[in-house]
Amino acid sequence: MKVVLALLLTLSSHVLSLDKLNMCMDAKHHKVEPGPEGQLYSQCSPWHENACCTANTSEEAHNDNSYLYNFNWNHCGVMSDACKKHFIQDTCFYECSPHLGPWIQEVDQSWRKERIIDVPLCKEDCESWWSDCKNDLTCKTDWHKGWDWSSGTNKCPEGSKCSKWTDVFPTPKSMCERIWSQSYVYTTYTKSSGRCMQLWFTGANPNRKVAEYYLNNSKGSQSFSPTMLLFLTVMVLTGINN
Repeated sequence: MKVVLALLLTLSSHVLSLDKLNMCMDAKHHKVEPGPEGQLYSQCSPWHENACCTANTSEEAHNDNSYLYNFNWNHCGVMSDACKKHFIQDTCFYECSPHLGPWIQEVDQSWRKERIIDVPLCKEDCESWWSDCKNDLTCKTDWHKGWDWSSGTNKCPEGSKCSKWTDVFPTPKSMCERIWSQSYVYTTYTKSSGRCMQLWFTGANPNRKVAEYYLNNSKGSQSFSPTMLLFLTVMVLTGINN
């Protein structure tokens, strides 16, 4: 019986690991479970086959001062279109991606119960984001907190000043890691490596395989082939019948 219980625990642990490869975080606008969304809007459309966002969320992600978070991209003058497209893509990634399980952690915040931390971004995505924003302005390094919300939308806090992007974020690494409170980690991995998450992609979502790699190689993780899973299942059933 002890062997049977051990095998059951092993199997259940593996099932929980598989769940992390296809799940939605418990946050403000996320669906409970991922699934097809045929009408995702514009930059969010790559996730339409399996998404944690709804069509309405995908459309609002493209609007200035949308109802999603009442966040004002233009807090230091009008943000350039080249820069803004990356923040739209970042929003689509955050709201729509079903493969962020290895990096989801619980938080005690009024607007969400879970968030992502240390998601490894591909070098190309982070560097192009920083490059396209380098001539824009901002007044803060961490955009998650510290804003003046007295008007209902974010404004630069008293005493701050708008500065050139490269003065606030001197490198792509500093921007990607600091702007959303360590949600992302800058990596030197390229998109072809299979070791980093892609904000931008076409065709089939490449991020599931990346999530699977990190899940299987995390401390204390355990991976099983389908053959091994079948063997364990037979062993469990045999033990119960005996």
